[in-house]
Amino acid sequence: MIIDVHGHYTTAPAALGAWRDLQIAALKDPSQTPDPKSLKISDDELRESIETNQLKLMKQRGSDLTIFSPRASFMAHHIGDFQTSSTWAAICNELCFRVSELFPDHFIGAAMLPQSPGVDPATCIPELERCVKDYGFVGINLNPDPSGGHWTSPPLTDRQWYPIYEKMVEHDIPAMIHVSTSCNACFHTTGSHYLNADTTAFMQCLTGDLFKDFPTLKFLIPHGGGAVPYHWGRFRGLAQELKKPLLDEHLLNNIFFDTCVYHQPGIDLLTHVIPVKNILFASEMIGAVRGIDPTTGHYYDDTKRYVAATANLTDEERHMVFEGNARRVFSRLDTALKAKGL
Repeated sequence: MIIDVHGHYTTAPAALGAWRDLQIAALKDPSQTPDPKSLKISDDELRESIETNQLKLMKQRGSDLTIFSPRASFMAHHIGDFQTSSTWAAICNELCFRVSELFPDHFIGAAMLPQSPGVDPATCIPELERCVKDYGFVGINLNPDPSGGHWTSPPLTDRQWYPIYEKMVEHDIPAMIHVSTSCNACFHTTGSHYLNADTTAFMQCLTGDLFKDFPTLKFLIPHGGGAVPYHWGRFRGLAQELKKPLLDEHLLNNIFFDTCVYHQPGIDLLTHVIPVKNILFASEMIGAVRGIDPTTGHYYDDTKRYVAATANLTDEERHMVFEGNARRVFSRLDTALKAKGL
């Protein structure tokens, strides 16, 4: 199987965005807060939004299954308060669940959490548990910066995050460390904030000892790990200066990277530097980079093409990247697939 571990519902029907606009506008006048039940999206609308977009491209490019979560830039945890995020997360997660029910062979869910700046992350646990227990979701997206580019939260190694980690370990689910929209003019959302966050999350884990407390905790750092593979020597050297163990021991039993890198040299670098066991196939289509590369004539986010072409992987290693590693890291996905005889 070709398993894409990084998909977002970026093509949701327009009614979703319109409801969100009403919710945001009502922050100035709570009496105008829209009822979640007022959002009406039919199964036919969901089917059309998927069949003409993600599913169409999956079939064209030859991928089979996508781990599907709400649109990252829509999470916008900096807007409103916890109740705002709680209502919004519940709506977005339910839509992803409905997609997984309509297309069970092609999509399975990962949850957005109702994070809010300055609010105890433990408040996210009810939604996390609902998505795992009621929806059969196989992972979560964890935003290390709910402030939207101002980084007011403590690092991921801080004990305030531990209630989330305890539930992750209990349910054996990984977290994709994924920020949302930047409201800081210094950081373009997808070109800067996302990649900064990937790099920052890795460095936070490097400087701490989180995985001594949670030896089975699993983080997936998206977008190829930001600057991490390119500056692997820097991170190895910094770990040495900080008297940390070698990175293979210190981090690579717990941290994994996806292949949302949009050119062949980037995938070649990733697969040359990072151990194969730590690389999971992903495309994040239809996402931040939707165009066609004029030098190749192919879509930038057709990452399967790059993984297939790199000389750095044997056929057995390619299988690990395309399927084996995803089933190992997302154990609940593996269980769901085995229940189908796959």
